[in-house]
Amino acid sequence: MTVKKKVIFVSGACGKIGSSIVEYFLKNGNYLILMDKNEEGLSKLSSKFSKYNHLTFKGDIVNKDDLDDCIKKSHKIYGRIDNAIHAAYPKSIGWGNRFEDLKIENLSEDLRNHLGGAIIMSQRIIKFYLEQGYGQLIHISSIQGVSSPKFEHYEKTNMCSPIEYSAIKSGIISIVKYLAKYYKKKNIRINCISPGGILDNQPKLFLDKYNSVCNSKGMLEEQDLNGILSFLISDSAKFITGQNIIVDDGWSL
Repeated sequence: MTVKKKVIFVSGACGKIGSSIVEYFLKNGNYLILMDKNEEGLSKLSSKFSKYNHLTFKGDIVNKDDLDDCIKKSHKIYGRIDNAIHAAYPKSIGWGNRFEDLKIENLSEDLRNHLGGAIIMSQRIIKFYLEQGYGQLIHISSIQGVSSPKFEHYEKTNMCSPIEYSAIKSGIISIVKYLAKYYKKKNIRINCISPGGILDNQPKLFLDKYNSVCNSKGMLEEQDLNGILSFLISDSAKFITGQNIIVDDGWSL
């Protein structure tokens, strides 16, 4: 399923998942609003897709003024914003530390930027949707927000699944359910997807263990999420709200 001629706001547009979303929806004839803190990354992304209709904004997702400015200017140019996909993935310097090595300053930063950013992003785009009369918002959670990590998969590697990641991603699922119910009968749909792991140069030992509990492919590639995103923003999903859609090739079974 491809969706065309939607105006879609993507936060975290330069990230691994965000840039894949941008490419997919631009190439399928939509109008994209790209927001990210990474000015150099935005410039490269904009140059790569220069022949497609899009806007770029350098901004911080926990800064309501940045968000409001992006929304206001985009509305002035496009006349509407149909959908927003929150794909930002901010990380502190201490991201990925083991539980025993966790430092409060890093924890505070990650909770503020990652979980707080999801809340503030939701607040600002929903404020606009209420004025517009409709809108759709999709958050990116994770299988780690649904299930506990399979710690045995990390043995004999330098990897770990941070406790704050599980807390943040489960929190995002709760945010989605809360907001979908809070804005009942406002013509606003709010959902999230929980992807399985995304390939990113993980060691073979980890990949073999991870893939052994999946159905076929195992670890996903970022473009594997585009089909469900396309469905969720389409009219075919107009009665789906407050839901968390798991896309993990059976990892969580």
